Amino acid sequence: MIDFFEHIPSYYRTAILVAGLVLLWVIEGAIPRFRFTGNKYRHAGTNLFFTLTTAAVNLGFAFLIVKASQWTTAEQFGLLYWMPLPLWLHALLAILMMDFIGAYLVHVIQHKVAWMWHFHKIHHTDKEVDATTALRHHPVESVFRVGALFLAIVTMGVPIWMVMLYQSLSALMSQFNHANIHLPHWLDKALSWVIVSPDMHKVHHSRYQPETDSNYANIFSIWDRLFGTFVTVKDTTSLQYGLDEYQDARYNQVGPLLKVPFENV
Repeated sequence: MIDFFEHIPSYYRTAILVAGLVLLWVIEGAIPRFRFTGNKYRHAGTNLFFTLTTAAVNLGFAFLIVKASQWTTAEQFGLLYWMPLPLWLHALLAILMMDFIGAYLVHVIQHKVAWMWHFHKIHHTDKEVDATTALRHHPVESVFRVGALFLAIVTMGVPIWMVMLYQSLSALMSQFNHANIHLPHWLDKALSWVIVSPDMHKVHHSRYQPETDSNYANIFSIWDRLFGTFVTVKDTTSLQYGLDEYQDARYNQVGPLLKVPFENV
């Protein structure tokens, strides 16, 4: 596994993510949580556009991420190198901390810092949340997330294969927890004790702000439980998605979404 993820070709990673997205699309059709009335393909097209912008940002910063990881490995720098850990525990803690710093913490900050929220909120304008919503991030937000991942790598000390493994898991989990699928309540609840389940994350996309400002985690639900940001609702089918001020149909289009951070609404 170490050798595979250390040298994983970019097309392998792309294939994994595409396969995950296609599989979830099929499952969404079979057991949907909501039955949306909009054009599924037009909605997906808008969200898929932001995959390209995210990929462009990630490619632009890939050299920085790789070099940071190689440097921590060469210098044995970072908290996880300063403790005598077996490899499996180093990997587990590294994934946990990249998930905490690179996903949970930066997500919370984007909700709390007004100017950062303006970039993040295009993710919350989606009124028909499904697996493709995981891809809907403004390019500037992608920079925030890369910066947070860089911080996690440098402070913790993370070899490159662990970074590649984490990024693959993170992307797949984001698709899964955004997916418009109806799992049995007992199964979704059981999953939410360990990972972010679909119903758990649906609460985060609620138009009701106390629910929007909750359930920030991406892979591990422990962070929301630990820091008091975990919220449940009895029936997620009662949720309304989106933001009150962005209900206009034009916010389903790429151009207006890119302009959202610079509007006075």
